[in-house]
Amino acid sequence: MRRYVVTNALICLAGTLWYLLWLTAAPGPLVLGYLFMPAAMGVGGLAVHALRRAVPLAPAGRRFWLLLEICCYLFAAGFGVLAVDAVRTAPELPAMPPLGAALIGAGVLVAMWGVAQVPLGVSSWYERGKQWLDRTIAFLGCATVLWHFGISPMFWAPEPWTASALVVLLLACLFAAGSVTKVSYIAGGPVDRRAMRLVASTGLIAAAVALLAVLGGYHGILPGQAVCMPVSGLLIALGARRQLSAATKPRSVGNGNVWLPYLAVLAVDVPVADVLIRPWHWAPGIWEGRLMVLAAVVVTALVALRQYVVYRENTRLLREKQESEARLRHEATHDPLTGLANRALFRCRLDRALESGPATVLLADLDEFKTVNDSLGHDAGDGLLVAFAQLLRAAAGPGAEVARLAGDEFAVLLPGDATGEEVAGRIAAATAVPISDQRLLVKFSAGLATAPPGTPASAVLRQADAALYAAKERGRGNWVRYAGGMERPASAHARLGGDLRRALDEGEFRIVYQPIVSLDDGGIVGVEALVRWEHPERGLVSPADFIPAAERTGLIVPLGRWVLRETCRQAAAWLAEFGPDVLEKAAPNVSVRQLHDPDFVADVAAALADAGLPPHRLVLELTESAVLRGQHVSRVLHELHDMGVRLALDDFGTGESSLSLLRAFPAAIVKLDKSFVDGIELDEPDTPAAHARQAVARAVAQLADALGLETVAEGIENQVQADRLLRLGYHVGQGYHLGRPMPPERLTEIFAARRVRAAA
Repeated sequence: MRRYVVTNALICLAGTLWYLLWLTAAPGPLVLGYLFMPAAMGVGGLAVHALRRAVPLAPAGRRFWLLLEICCYLFAAGFGVLAVDAVRTAPELPAMPPLGAALIGAGVLVAMWGVAQVPLGVSSWYERGKQWLDRTIAFLGCATVLWHFGISPMFWAPEPWTASALVVLLLACLFAAGSVTKVSYIAGGPVDRRAMRLVASTGLIAAAVALLAVLGGYHGILPGQAVCMPVSGLLIALGARRQLSAATKPRSVGNGNVWLPYLAVLAVDVPVADVLIRPWHWAPGIWEGRLMVLAAVVVTALVALRQYVVYRENTRLLREKQESEARLRHEATHDPLTGLANRALFRCRLDRALESGPATVLLADLDEFKTVNDSLGHDAGDGLLVAFAQLLRAAAGPGAEVARLAGDEFAVLLPGDATGEEVAGRIAAATAVPISDQRLLVKFSAGLATAPPGTPASAVLRQADAALYAAKERGRGNWVRYAGGMERPASAHARLGGDLRRALDEGEFRIVYQPIVSLDDGGIVGVEALVRWEHPERGLVSPADFIPAAERTGLIVPLGRWVLRETCRQAAAWLAEFGPDVLEKAAPNVSVRQLHDPDFVADVAAALADAGLPPHRLVLELTESAVLRGQHVSRVLHELHDMGVRLALDDFGTGESSLSLLRAFPAAIVKLDKSFVDGIELDEPDTPAAHARQAVARAVAQLADALGLETVAEGIENQVQADRLLRLGYHVGQGYHLGRPMPPERLTEIFAARRVRAAA
């Protein structure tokens, strides 16, 4: 591409030197001055052709450069015809022959069509209309100047110009005006912006030639032919080189010009000033002046229209900005799901209320909301929250402020004439029937607190939260008013959750193993892994205290992962030390939160692989409430079953769907709940209670046997219970009578002693 640029630069230099020599020494025939333009345009066409072959272009870009190449060849042909005619008319200057004018005019039209086809990257009708308005203003301003100082003097000159020459120059000036206004709005796209500017500048060459003709008369066309016009070919070659560079090294996209319409206003004023200052003695001068004034009026009117459009757009943008700011302020202070005030806005309103008088706050949350989310999905949970928010608004009454603080926790700031108990009663009455699109029957818990003026909002919320905690301790569907000292259990519970994280990091948890025993011979066939917490200050913390806290904080997932890995490690160690007959199964418990953890199946596989424990030796114990948690949990359980891990249904018989679970749940073991074992040895055979208890135990054993499942009886506390369960069909049991939970070291001793006895 560089060789074409250098060649055209040399042609331009040669034309300039020839003209300077011609002015002084008249070297060679006059026709030499007409050869530089066709040569330059021919080289320009070759440069464009090389560009099209060198790089792949977008369809719009390929079309533009093809049309420009055709334009170059038409120009070269047209000016070549003019050069041939110069030989015939020598030594006189030739007039533009009709064939040459036709070829050059066709070239200008092709160039205009190519420039017009270049996309501007504007898609909407509104933006396209604004751009056309701007381009019309700019075109009229540019065309007015070119007409007044270029075409019009040639048209009315005493020495007449040929019609073909005037048409060619008129088309060239139109191309100059159109291309300059078009290229000013190209921000990027298939044709490089700077390449388009170089090509559009060729139109200004025509304007320069027209100006030379006006200043020098008919003979002023010679410097245009030798010096000015060949620059067009150089500009086209430079544009092609720029497009090639842009295709290989993309540059940032610029913005279209916005100042061109205002520049057009100044431009159109120049011909008006010229008409007023310079005398126009010939008759058409009057019409010329009127035409310039009319052009100025039209451009000014279009600019006024443009300003009106800009004013309307600015007004719209200002309105949208104000609406956006209002929306952002609302989003910053309101919950996006329910539309209620959020915690920050509620605290602000509570502070204002406490400045002027006493205030009552009701904190409420939905009981078992997580169960809805886990079993029915988050969409159903969101729908329930929206329905409960609407219910709270209606129950709180006029003047109350309702807010969603977090999750399923809501707050109500009651007006002075309302009592918290009345509002809680109305909420309870409203939740006595199913709500939301899912028609869910829900319960709520609430805490009430009333504070005198001047009390910090944080203190009131803390008291209401303590009352809410006390209500939850009493069971579902309760509300409690705050009383002194309620913070202590709640704060202790919160501290317990904080201690859990530290306990995990410090290694304060221990695992004890309760034997699972054969009722036939008393031998240990498996163990259930139970976690214990040895607190450095509080001593042994009951699982009934820390397991709910771990569930609530989500720490049950890392805690359960540790229990799983430690159980697999210990079971594998016993198998390695005492052989494959020492233990059939090791059974850690699995929580609902673990089943919802996306990495749970991978954690189980990793624990088995790291410990080297066969999958069938691992039994995961789950409760019915954990199994009934939707499609995700069901998919996880089937993946574990396919892996070879056995699943045990714990506390069987206490749920509403126990029997149907055995068909849908891939269980391998059923554990009869302790409630069916307690007192089974005391029942008289002929009493209804005895028949019912033994019938359930017998039915579970028979059902499990029919389905090919193992059975384990839990909570056996004496030998009479063990004997009766054996007669009912149970061959494996678990309970304090058969073996208490013990540390792994104690079980290791038992296994070692059993090996000694077997060897003896």
